[in-house]
Amino acid sequence: MFDNRLKSSLIAALLALPLPAFAQDWALSGYDPVAYVTQEKAVSGRAEIVTNWRGREYHFASEANRALFEANPRAYTPGFDGLCVVALTEGRSEPGDPRQFVTIGQRVYFVGSANRKQELLSHPRDMLMKAKDMWLKIKP
Repeated sequence: MFDNRLKSSLIAALLALPLPAFAQDWALSGYDPVAYVTQEKAVSGRAEIVTNWRGREYHFASEANRALFEANPRAYTPGFDGLCVVALTEGRSEPGDPRQFVTIGQRVYFVGSANRKQELLSHPRDMLMKAKDMWLKIKP
């Protein structure tokens, strides 16, 4: 049985630990949403350059990118809220990997792996139509 001082010390120690990445509500795992569009690559955002949109915290590599996002967030957020397009076509809701993305038209889409990226690129129009059908059934 723990005494009260030991319990208090244990609780204080646990509260002092940083939250794991999955417990933080960082959109796109901290990657800069604007960089996907402007630089065509996944770029880590900086913790001190942040904005909140629709209940999620977005990080940016620069103040200029944050300003672009704040002016038009929908232009920079990934399609299907970042879910894997290929998984959606298979009837599943799985998060995409923010390092594995495809730009189709002017929209960025995430997939779960390099193989799934190739699969999406082989039939982009058909896969996006199937993914959209599933998305309309499950979206919040």
